[in-house]
Amino acid sequence: MFQPLTKPDLGSASTTAKIYCRPTCFVDRPHELDDNCLRIADTMVWFAAWHISLRDDAGVKAAIVTVAEWGDWIAAMPDGLAQAATAQRAGVVRPRGALQLGERIVRLNEPQLMGILNVTPDSFSDGGKHVDAVAAADAGFAMASAGAAIIDVGGESTRPGAPLVWDGDEIKRVKGVVAALAKGGIAVSIDTRKAAVMEAALAAGARIVNDVSALRYDDRAMEVVLAAGCPVVLMHAPSAKSDPHEGGGYAHVLFDVYDMLAERVAACVAAGIDPAKIIVDPGLGFGKGVADNLALINGLALFHTLGCPILFGASRKRMIGALDNEAPADQRLGGTVALHYQAAAQGAQLLRVHDIAENRQALRVWRGLRDTALTG
Repeated sequence: MFQPLTKPDLGSASTTAKIYCRPTCFVDRPHELDDNCLRIADTMVWFAAWHISLRDDAGVKAAIVTVAEWGDWIAAMPDGLAQAATAQRAGVVRPRGALQLGERIVRLNEPQLMGILNVTPDSFSDGGKHVDAVAAADAGFAMASAGAAIIDVGGESTRPGAPLVWDGDEIKRVKGVVAALAKGGIAVSIDTRKAAVMEAALAAGARIVNDVSALRYDDRAMEVVLAAGCPVVLMHAPSAKSDPHEGGGYAHVLFDVYDMLAERVAACVAAGIDPAKIIVDPGLGFGKGVADNLALINGLALFHTLGCPILFGASRKRMIGALDNEAPADQRLGGTVALHYQAAAQGAQLLRVHDIAENRQALRVWRGLRDTALTG
């Protein structure tokens, strides 16, 4: 439960207190507010206030602070909190630029779709559908034609209880598919947590590494990404072991997930990875219950303070079934579109989905609404 936050609370905060500054009060017509709103990076999303939370051992206090009041609240903070809050503000407004993926450029000023291509026999939603390499590549080309900017190829299921796959088998599953798609001019991401698979896929033409363990599972993963100089997705999961769903007890899920991703971003930058090539993913469904997932979605804009593009993936996730009479995975399209539309409205730059055409249509409607609000 949040308690009200006041300026005197900031001045008397303990030395271990943490500050979290989340964009809120989104606006459609920023030109009518002059300087009283801010833009999230170079997206089409503006906001008029901050949800400022102060967290310490006693709990969490929070306040809604308008953009115009920001300076007064910063002045009330001790130096450590003021520096953290100022860095978070800078992270929100910093332009993200484009992803250079070989000859392909993916611009992040509006949401882009990442198509899910699982070449596995046991993924929770489409396991066994794309085990043939030729058919899998054809499915990837079809997703690109339907509007996917990136195709994310995975050779190991990370659903709860999935068995661990030997590196060689995983490479065998993905390498030919990656090579075929890359040769056809598709921007390919490799969804793996294993350094050997990363190396094989990158050599075959993959341009992004998408790691559910945030480069924690394999000791060599960091050096592979650094040597390749490629973008990397750091996803939150409570465990870096074989089962990424282990653990998952949170004092406050939004802040706990944020803290872990902030630590991983800092570790990657310290290792020499270009911060402009780091993408973050809150990891919906990984060691998280329905209430946890909903809290992360509602608070998604907080992750912009890390200064990285946000990848959001709720496609066909179990939480949709839990909210709709246990609908099976192949009947969760409506919930998928709704959740990704919500993520776009909070400025998420990359949406990882199975159903490209339907989500593309939703984004075109979203873009039409934004354009009309800005020019009408």
